[in-house]
Amino acid sequence: NPQDNKMGLWSLRFLTLLGIVLVFILAAAYFFYGLQPSFENNNPVEFRVVKGESFRAIGARLSQESLIRSIAVFKIYSIFTGNARKFQPGVYQLASTMTVPQIVNYLSSGGESDVTVKIIEGLSAKDIDAVLAKAGVITPGALSNFPFKNLAVQYSFLAGQNFLEGFLFPDTYNFEIGSSPEAVLRSFLDNFERKAWAKIGNQKDWYKTLILASYLEREVPGANDRKIVAGIILKRLSLKMPLQIDATVAYAKCAESFASCPGGIAREDLKFVSLYNTYLNGGWTPTPIANPGLEAIEAALSPQSSGYLYYLSARGSQKIIFSKTLDEHNDNRVKYL
Repeated sequence: NPQDNKMGLWSLRFLTLLGIVLVFILAAAYFFYGLQPSFENNNPVEFRVVKGESFRAIGARLSQESLIRSIAVFKIYSIFTGNARKFQPGVYQLASTMTVPQIVNYLSSGGESDVTVKIIEGLSAKDIDAVLAKAGVITPGALSNFPFKNLAVQYSFLAGQNFLEGFLFPDTYNFEIGSSPEAVLRSFLDNFERKAWAKIGNQKDWYKTLILASYLEREVPGANDRKIVAGIILKRLSLKMPLQIDATVAYAKCAESFASCPGGIAREDLKFVSLYNTYLNGGWTPTPIANPGLEAIEAALSPQSSGYLYYLSARGSQKIIFSKTLDEHNDNRVKYL
């Protein structure tokens, strides 16, 4: 029946239209729901936007911090408002009570461009790189892989060096978010030149002093103990004994990043094949194993003679236990480790 077919066609069209309207209403409802505050985090969140970071990556991190309800809604709103490519590098204080429009407008307005980063003593170059990357100062690997040899014209202590280890002086720095690796490196080197090079630069074997200071920084916490340990290390070298410094093994085993294996080393690691393993190799390591502070450098410059030939760090207390003989040292290992 033509009339029935016509009615059926109209019914199908009506149902299709109704379905489209319902889908639109649901999508609109979800969209407006996604624009609302998440209310999932009661505390303000320090949020960093790095130079060149895509709005998709920013959306993913906002979601991870529970600052938005929907990554998709954030992306759609950013695109349709024309802000997707307007997010500014900087540090922002965000809260889960903020709506998506508020967050988008805030991130587009520009936050604090500077960040204060404290570099503690004893970090390796790779560890410092990771700290700076986490703070949004550089991209991961930008500092530790920087081709620095052209800077030797300005910084004489870099002449002939192939590694930055030891020259990234620990201190508190102010950096701009998304800084160039060269600008960051120059800040470290200027500081090293002022504070460390001024003390060791007139020494014939200054690089060995820097290496020794890195051992002390990683191995010994107290200033007085560091001077005694410095004397022990130099005495062992003069006797052509292996240095047997655990921190050098950790540096090798952990791929030059102490942060990557905070548990330290086990006895079987003492057989780890590396030029940095001072249990297997005699003499100095090829480079420092960390970036020492001024106190460790001063201890390396003032080694104290003693009757000791061995030392260990007591488990739990970090107290340094000294021994004159191997038998005494082995007894102390049983007692304190």
